[in-house]
Formats: sequence, C-alpha cells, structure tokens
Amino acid sequence: MTYLHFKALHIIFVVAWFAGLFYMPRLFVYHTEAKDKAEPERQILCAQFTKMEKLLWNAIMTPACWLTIIFGSTMLYITPAWLDQDWMRLKLLFVIGLLAYHSFTRKILLELRRGIFRFSSFQLRLFNEIATIFLFSIVFLVVLKNTVDWLWGVLGLVIFAVLMMTAVRIVKRIREK
Repeated sequence: MTYLHFKALHIIFVVAWFAGLFYMPRLFVYHTEAKDKAEPERQILCAQFTKMEKLLWNAIMTPACWLTIIFGSTMLYITPAWLDQDWMRLKLLFVIGLLAYHSFTRKILLELRRGIFRFSSFQLRLFNEIATIFLFSIVFLVVLKNTVDWLWGVLGLVIFAVLMMTAVRIVKRIREK
C-alpha cells in the first residue's frame, strides 16, 4: 500500500469518528430530556438511548478512533519529515485534545448509563459544538499547512456558533412566553 492508500483510509475513519462525535452528544441531549418524561415513557426512552449510545460507542466511535490513529501514525512513519512542520505539531496537539474530548464523552456515557444526569440538555448542546471546533481547526491546519490562517477560520466559526446559540436562546424565550 502507498502513502495515498493510508491517507484515504485515514480520512474515511476520521469521517466515521467525527460522525460518532457529533451524534453521541445529541443522543445525550435526548437521553437527558427523557428523564423528565412521565413513566413508562421515561423508562422506555432511557433504555433505548442507552442501547443506541452503547452501539454507537462500541461499533463506530471506538474502532474509528483507533483506525484513525493507526493510519495517521502510519502516514507519519512513511513521511517523518511532517513532524518537523509547525502546523503538524499543532495538529497533533488538537488530536490530543480530540482524544481528551472522546474520553470525556465516554465519561458522560457511563454516567448516563448509571442514571447520573450531571449536565443539562443545553450544556450538552454546547458540548456538542466542541467537536466542530476541533474539526475546523484540524482541517484548516492540514489543508493550509499554516499555523496562523487556521485561527481565522476557527474564530469565524466560534463567532457564528455564538450567534446561532444566541438566536436559539432568544427563540426559546419567545416560545416560552
């Protein structure tokens, strides 16, 4: 296999991993909101969300994470000169941050499984946006191969996200009145 084969596999598993990283917190939101339902709806929904979260974690997220790391490491093994580039070092720092995010997602998953609802659905919606920031940062770094230009893209994303969340809160308040 060539470098390009490993690159293609790396991209495929990054996409699968991020699909899980985006969907899991949404399941957490629904799972958290289900706890406020009356019985037997609460029990049925919580059991279903627990099942979906377990399947997503075990069948998609964890294997995709490991395969992303394996194929990314293989590309670095084939082309070790990338490690001398500032953008690659910064990208790897973001990957470490993404792995921490992945681990924290697991912690929330295990808490919900035990019936511990530490975060509100709004907090979990905000948590869901962290993966988007990681995605933008990493993609801008890889495509532009520049440690400065990625900042403008991420800054624009953060501003957009703040505006969207503000709009959502305003609409929610209007609906509640």
